[in-house]
Parts: sequence; C-alpha cells; structure tokens
Amino acid sequence: MTKSGKTLILGSLAICFSASLWGLDGILLTPQLYNLNIVFVVFILHALPFTLMNLFLSREYRHLRTLSVKEMVFLALIALTGGALGTMAIVKALFLVEFQDLSIVVLLQKLQPVFAITLAAILLREKMNRNFIFWASLAILSGYFLTFGFNLPNLNTGSKTIFAAGYSLIAAFFFGAATVLGKGVLHNMSFQTATFFRYGFTSLIMLILVLITGTLGGFMMATKINWIVIVIISLTVGSGAIFLYYFGLKKVPAMLAAICELCFPISAIVFDYIFHDKVLSPVQWMSVGLMLLAIVRLSISRKTAREQ
Repeated sequence: MTKSGKTLILGSLAICFSASLWGLDGILLTPQLYNLNIVFVVFILHALPFTLMNLFLSREYRHLRTLSVKEMVFLALIALTGGALGTMAIVKALFLVEFQDLSIVVLLQKLQPVFAITLAAILLREKMNRNFIFWASLAILSGYFLTFGFNLPNLNTGSKTIFAAGYSLIAAFFFGAATVLGKGVLHNMSFQTATFFRYGFTSLIMLILVLITGTLGGFMMATKINWIVIVIISLTVGSGAIFLYYFGLKKVPAMLAAICELCFPISAIVFDYIFHDKVLSPVQWMSVGLMLLAIVRLSISRKTAREQ
C-alpha cells in the first residue's frame, strides 16, 4: 500500500473513531449527568479539559500577544455560540428526553450544515450552491418526520421529545454560527491554538454564568459516578475527540471526511439500541437515510467551497 493510501486510511479511521465517540457521548455519557445543573455541567466539561490542555499546550498563551482585537472578539463569539450556548442547548435536549429518543436528539443536531451555509450566505455574503435549497429543505423535512413520523405536533401530550427537538435545533443553529464565525479567524491559526482558546474562552464565559446563577455548588452535588463520567468525557469525547478529528481532517479530502462523519449519527443509533433497546420506526429510518444524504451533500458543498 502506498504512503498516500495509508494516510487516507489513518485519517478516515481518526474521523470515524472521533465521530463514534461523540455518538457514545450523546447516548450514554452526558445523559448520566442529568441530576446536575446544566450550566454547571457545561462549565465543568470545558474547564476540566482546558485545565488538562494547560499541561501540554501552555505555550499557546504566547499567541495572546499577537492576536488582534478582531480575532479576540471572534474567538469570544465562537466560544459563546459553539461552546456555551450550543452545548447548553444540546445538553438540555439530552436531559429532557430522560433516556428516551436520545438518537432523535443527536440526529437533529446534525442539521448544523443547513444553518452554517444559510448564515454564511447572510453574514459573509457567500453564494449558495444552486442545489442548497433542495437539499436543505429535504434535510429539514426529514428532521420533521424523524421527530413526529406522520403525526402532527401535539404540545398537549406532555411528551418532552418535542421540546428536546427544539433545543436540538437551537444547538444546531449555534454550532452552525460558530462554524461561520470561525471563517473570520481560524484560518490564521492552527487547530491546536483554536481549540485551546475556544475551550479557554468558553470556560471563562461559563464560569461567569455559574457565578451569576449560583450553581458553583455543583462541585458538592456531583456524585462519584458523575465525576467518573465527567473525567471520561474530558479525556475522550471532549478535547481528545476534537484533536483526533482535526488530525484526520488534515489527511483526507472533503468528500471522504463528510462520509466518515456519518459515524456520529450512525453510532448514536447503534448505541441507543445497545444500551436502551430503542429501535427507530420504518418512517424514522427512511427519514434518517434522507436526512443524512442531504447533510452529506451540504457538507461536501460547504467544505469544497472552503477549500477552493
């Protein structure tokens, strides 16, 4: 096998493994923290990995001397949208369903490219691909049938899935916003630097929210199991998976990366079945297939345009 072939395999495996870790997190790990306050959970899930990063990435602080005011503002906004608001929304969604319909929540989060491309067109004046409206509409329509099947939304049933779906879409919007904001600054720095400061700024923002909301007591409320889960997330699906993902992303083309990223929603469905014995209905399976197809087409279009 040639060196380029080995590089592609290594990069693909890195992306697939990191994406699968995110699927495991959404189905098994983060929901285990449901007894804790959401603000505290998001704070500790950023603060602990950032503390660990300081052990081997402390040299990144030297970039603070060269960052412009614009870059500092963009990093803060990325941390606010993708780090604080987006993560709080998806954690809220996972907590709401109480271990029910977790895979639906995770799958809806994958609508992020729809929001990213739309915001890029509005804020950055980027041209939309002529097929964007079709694939975006198909993705959103599939998301509806994934959540409700052939039924109309009924807010009087007491089901929390509807509200969880709403928070998932909010999370997708903020993650998409972080992607767009990243265009204004991340091309000037390495992924290590960007990840380091994203976690640092998010930790600072969440610390302020923790102090304002008076939820710092979460340190005392967290059980032994909670701390085990927090450490596992911090070392694996947190900063670890992000570094692994970017490592793979540098070694494979956009189209292959978009395919490998499907390990995230697919693993979520598999883990939801293994750990919670949850099986999607036929209409939901059809919706999953159509939504993932649309997302792949949107992701490839976005990444190809970015690389040109």
